[in-house]
Amino acid sequence: MRGLRSIGSTLVLCALLLAQRTALGDPSVPPPAPPDPAKATAVVESLHAVMLGTMKDAKSLGYEGRLARLEPAIAARYDFPFIAEKSVGLAWNDFDEAGRVKLVDAMKRLAGATYAARMNDFGGERFETLGTQPAAQSTLVVRSQIVEGSGKKTSLDYRLRNDETGAPRIVDVFYDGTVSELAMRRSEYSALLKKGGLPALLDALEKKIAEQKTAGSA
Repeated sequence: MRGLRSIGSTLVLCALLLAQRTALGDPSVPPPAPPDPAKATAVVESLHAVMLGTMKDAKSLGYEGRLARLEPAIAARYDFPFIAEKSVGLAWNDFDEAGRVKLVDAMKRLAGATYAARMNDFGGERFETLGTQPAAQSTLVVRSQIVEGSGKKTSLDYRLRNDETGAPRIVDVFYDGTVSELAMRRSEYSALLKKGGLPALLDALEKKIAEQKTAGSA
């Protein structure tokens, strides 16, 4: 793998900075209850377990095998419908149901493809959970860190909210104290939507998925 050092950039590709109230939801709608710390921690730690197991078996699995393991694990733990809606802002209201489904699906597949491409080896890395802390808009942050084989530590914090079923799901990731990359890409998505609407955005996501497959299969 271009190492566990690349996990942070992998994660931020499939997460959205939700620190602003407008990004977290309509302030006129009562927020859901915050996640239970133990359940939220279990979500993060179970994801880490899948990631590490995949890295250890990376060479024998190959890209397609890694994708088969990672994509469903990611989809089960991230709230992609919520992330997709907040990533395009008000444009979400202009999409019909079929368009929304396509966008959510593309984002899920891009996340899986990115994980699978980058988790292509193992160098003795491990994850450590550091605790939890309440966050704005009824969310909870699970703090963790990556410890490389050399002993170098890098912070990796997950923000979770309860979905409509009451289950904690990941909505954001902060790597090494920085904001998520997708938050910074919101302007990119906005430009694509203005240029060619949802078809242009979907086409761009499909190209990124193809690029990850090429890189991961090399």
